[in-house]
Amino acid sequence: MKKYKKWGIAFAVIAIIGFSGFFFRKQIAVLAFDMFLSGHVEETLDKSYKPIEGKEEVIRKVTEPFSVLLLGVDQRDKEIGRSDTIIYSVVRPQDNKVLLLSIPRDAYTEIIGKGFKTKLNHAYAYGGAKMSMESVDNLLNHKVDHYATINFNGLKDVVDALDGVKLPITKDIVNKDPNHEKFRIEANKPIYNGQEALYFVRYREDSDMNRTMRHRIFLNSVMERAIEMDKIARIPELIEIMGDNFTTDMRPKYMIDLAKTMFTQDDPPQISSYMLHGDGKMMDNVWYYMVDDEDLEYVQKLLNNWLDASTPKAELMAPRPMRED
Repeated sequence: MKKYKKWGIAFAVIAIIGFSGFFFRKQIAVLAFDMFLSGHVEETLDKSYKPIEGKEEVIRKVTEPFSVLLLGVDQRDKEIGRSDTIIYSVVRPQDNKVLLLSIPRDAYTEIIGKGFKTKLNHAYAYGGAKMSMESVDNLLNHKVDHYATINFNGLKDVVDALDGVKLPITKDIVNKDPNHEKFRIEANKPIYNGQEALYFVRYREDSDMNRTMRHRIFLNSVMERAIEMDKIARIPELIEIMGDNFTTDMRPKYMIDLAKTMFTQDDPPQISSYMLHGDGKMMDNVWYYMVDDEDLEYVQKLLNNWLDASTPKAELMAPRPMRED
């Protein structure tokens, strides 16, 4: 009887550990990260830390809302490149919510520091992340707290390290323009590899609205894939892969604490998306995207809501005014 009792206690202990591991698997994953990976990840992220010269650093709690300008840079070799993707995002860690506001790269606006108007994506070529941040700040009339850039050349390897991503492609995507790189992305595949994801992001033979929508879809897909339990252990590998392809002015420890805060929530981060509306216009034989003034006002109200920590979750997405086409 004593023998059976000992085995019974042993099985009970194993069961308790097993159930605890299931119900508290996120907390256990974070604990394991702190014990074995945190130091290495912070050291690796430090290589990508590039503060903006002359910009005062603001210390905030990891639970406070903040904005970050996401710039996808189409850069090859040693050229400076332009920001092919421009997304003003707002992160609300306490609510586990993220807003992705796409700004068309051809948006006609003033380039702060140059004193003239042209396409917004030129700002990065003229003055890097600093000029991009200041120009977006001026356009939206909202401060950009941080920036993060990723070179599209590093995107492919990141996706492959995640064993691909899920993309809602229901019809084959084919680049047909003779001046563009030739490719075809097959529809309805369960998983798309890095090269296919890169093509998905770069495809530009339809509207700006669809293109910016694909950028938001891609970011959402990568985020969802990265927070899957079996992918957590690959975070150091992902950061190593990004290497010189990723830069930001967010301190490594802050990013780690932010990631842990959002990862340990009950549900995955909820992402809301919006694109700054407007219309195309030719000026001096150059095509520009002219931002709609009424929609710009709406976006500014939207950002007010998201950046205000006191805004209830139910009131974040204000009703959008109807456009007269």
